[in-house]
Amino acid sequence: MRVFLDHIGCRLNEAELATWRRELEAEGHRTVAALDEAEVAVLNSCGVTAAAARDSRRRTRQIHRQNPAVRIVLTGCFATLEPDAAARLAGVDLVVGNARKSTLVPTMLAALDEGLAPRAATEPGAPIHPTAGRTRAFVKIQDGCRNRCTFCIVTVARGEERSRPIPEICDEIDAMHAAGHQEAVLTGVHIGGYGHEQGDDLVALLDAVLERTRIPRIRLGSLEPWDLPDGLFERWADPRLQPHLHLPLQSGSDPVLRRMARRCPTDRYRALVARARAAIPDLHLTTDIIVGFPGSTAADHARTLAFLDEMGFGDVHVFTYSHREGTPAARFQGALDGPTKRTRSAEVRAHVARLRRAALAARIGETRPVLFEGSPRPTEAGVRFQGYTDTFQRVVVELPVERPLRGAVLPVRLEAMEDDTRLRGTLI
Repeated sequence: MRVFLDHIGCRLNEAELATWRRELEAEGHRTVAALDEAEVAVLNSCGVTAAAARDSRRRTRQIHRQNPAVRIVLTGCFATLEPDAAARLAGVDLVVGNARKSTLVPTMLAALDEGLAPRAATEPGAPIHPTAGRTRAFVKIQDGCRNRCTFCIVTVARGEERSRPIPEICDEIDAMHAAGHQEAVLTGVHIGGYGHEQGDDLVALLDAVLERTRIPRIRLGSLEPWDLPDGLFERWADPRLQPHLHLPLQSGSDPVLRRMARRCPTDRYRALVARARAAIPDLHLTTDIIVGFPGSTAADHARTLAFLDEMGFGDVHVFTYSHREGTPAARFQGALDGPTKRTRSAEVRAHVARLRRAALAARIGETRPVLFEGSPRPTEAGVRFQGYTDTFQRVVVELPVERPLRGAVLPVRLEAMEDDTRLRGTLI
């Protein structure tokens, strides 16, 4: 069977594609990069916002239009939250909710087993194919969340927390390293709570990964700023752990955080960041902010801007609040009108752009290891390559002739800002 894998949304969705790719290839099926070549298309959908659900529907329709003969398997949060709507979309043959994601491949093969036999068998232990264009592997360590933030539909779509066994995670990292990946990004819905239901924690997992695997770079995905085990930041004494943390804040105003049911008010967040920066030299800190939460005032908005400045974030993902039925916030009074939300969002984004420029400018003159990825692009002066520093800041390098840099981790002297989002450097 020729299978095309696609996703919308979070890194966890991307990590799940990597798992299904390995399982399909182990069963003798082939994953393809071009939809036109596929007999089956699997779309891992998103439903975290109303816009994400619309994007999931739109992408499903695009897949059907581009290849009307392809059989579509729809899974993910949109498929879980709106299974009837998902099943009615043209071309959809099978809907698999998040609760059955762990058995998606055998479920799909059984449901679609109408002459779609494997084209070529693979031997046990045969090398897997790395994700197209990626030198970073997204490794799912857990799923679900026991927290109930009032704006979040993910807890409904993903369910309770479930952690993968440590040996299984280490084996997956080893397999991805053997396939050519140079960095493993540990991801999940609430990775700070990893292992609580099985007597482990995130520190135990990191200790095992550092001891049992040899992949050069290890990075954590989005890390909610609570349920973090003692001694976590001290693990960054090992240089394989990359000095970047993404700690979602959502608001810099404590009244809004209370209405959001966030478990980390600003004083705790401030203290957590101080501990992280004390333990991790050169830490690059990023976060999430939701603009326009119901009932948020101009004073709340001003507090958020001030707190962004105080924390000195290197970058911020800015989201405009999206009404989602099934969440407590959908019933809250004080919904903000569209113009107010757009104005505040523009103000936050302008603020973030200044913070990002400052964080990039502060790196000029440093030499940092860069993991090169993607395809080189020809320029008038030669060839342009792109990669990410250990601090997860984007860098471009120009060379007079093309070299096989993709997948290499090499020192780069950071010399100037290319633009508001990346640096320019020279390969050492």
